[in-house]
Amino acid sequence: MGMWASLDAMWDMSAEKRIFGAVLLFSWTVYLWETFLSRRQRRIYKTTTHVPLELGQIMDSETFEKSRLYQLDKSTFSFWSGLYSEIEGTLILLFGGIPYLWRLSGRFCGHAGFGPEYEITQSLVFLLLATLFSALTGLPWSLYNTFVIEEKHGFNQQTLGFFMKDAIKKFIVTQCILLPVSSLLLYIIKIGGDYFFIYAWLFTLVVSLVLVTIYADYIAPLFDKFTPLPEGKLKQEIEVMAKSIDFPLTKVYVVEGSKRSSHSNAYFYGFFKNKRIVLFDTLLEEYSVLNKDNQEESGMEPRNDGEGDSEEIKAKVKNKKQGCKNEEVLAVLGHELGHWKLGHTVKNIIISQMNSFLCFFLFAVLIGRKELFVAFGFYDSQPTLIGLLIIFQFIFSPYNEVLSFCLTVLSRRFEFQADAFAKKLGKAKDLYSALIKLNKDNLGFPVSDWLFSMWHYSHPPLLERLQALKNSKQD
Repeated sequence: MGMWASLDAMWDMSAEKRIFGAVLLFSWTVYLWETFLSRRQRRIYKTTTHVPLELGQIMDSETFEKSRLYQLDKSTFSFWSGLYSEIEGTLILLFGGIPYLWRLSGRFCGHAGFGPEYEITQSLVFLLLATLFSALTGLPWSLYNTFVIEEKHGFNQQTLGFFMKDAIKKFIVTQCILLPVSSLLLYIIKIGGDYFFIYAWLFTLVVSLVLVTIYADYIAPLFDKFTPLPEGKLKQEIEVMAKSIDFPLTKVYVVEGSKRSSHSNAYFYGFFKNKRIVLFDTLLEEYSVLNKDNQEESGMEPRNDGEGDSEEIKAKVKNKKQGCKNEEVLAVLGHELGHWKLGHTVKNIIISQMNSFLCFFLFAVLIGRKELFVAFGFYDSQPTLIGLLIIFQFIFSPYNEVLSFCLTVLSRRFEFQADAFAKKLGKAKDLYSALIKLNKDNLGFPVSDWLFSMWHYSHPPLLERLQALKNSKQD
């Protein structure tokens, strides 16, 4: 009997080591794969130093060189930050960082009068400490990215004080959402019985819908200023376009993104008959504060009388302008509304929730396996939060990588369909020029390695999108 018990113990220990080793091996395999892809793309940045012939009509050599250097810097930063992240994660696993943080959170709870039976309280302290550690270790990288790379290439609009205030505010808001939601989720899992995974999934579904609903009205305004788009031709044309496709538009906002970055964007949100559109001020040529600032700094304010402006000065002012004209903004919105009309938003929600249900079901199957906890240093306890961390972050890693690639492929397909929808609205010509402008404003590099692009790009490369629109520019 003793011999069989010893053999069982050896098998269990072997299984635990195999689990731990497999997690580390897969993590480094993914990192090496990503590094291989990045090196292929970096080679493109280094060797493609002149505007390719097919881009000659849409991109000048100065912008091409700026975007090439910007992407090179981003690639270098991504390599070093990725290497640090991988080493940090490996050291945390090898030296028992997770069980140490769990014990530390238990000690904090003990000092406050909460014993081991208060597992949910200890879990919340663990989450607070873990997110604080992540925020502090990530801060130098974020500072470098913002005040070195983005600053160097003209995108950063933040001061250091604004950045730090913003970071603290984000951390506090995150905790205000994360801790209550996590405590309720853990409680549901604890009391849910055999079918807890169904109740947990339904809870996360409700939380995600609530957050999407309240984000732009109550969370986003904590960080950025939202103002209604002024009455005028652009607003009127947006409302007409929305009505023509039965989009239940209620409000159009402009968000002051220019105080943070000169990158541009647009999106819509809301459920049922309460949809809102949000435009970044950097997307609107006539609205962008950056255009006004650039003209004032250069002393080249365009004159209305048409006298005394040389062609050279006019060209400089034009080159400094950022954003799109009204017709191009409408074309971009036509693309975004195409996602709604074609059901892409609903399809993404359905896919997300099917995946969430599957993950909770598999979590219910695996949570009782003691060897999973032992593999990560939990010999005497099996905390629910730690089980969620181990299973969702580590055990599901291969599945998550495959799913991510599939969703990237699907996203590119949706983007082409949304472009085609905008084309049907008669916006092909304006969308064509808008895509070129947005690529220029954001210093996107239009040449990409096919394998890097296939794995990473959720949007099709610029040339592919332009080619799909080219034959219909006169629509």
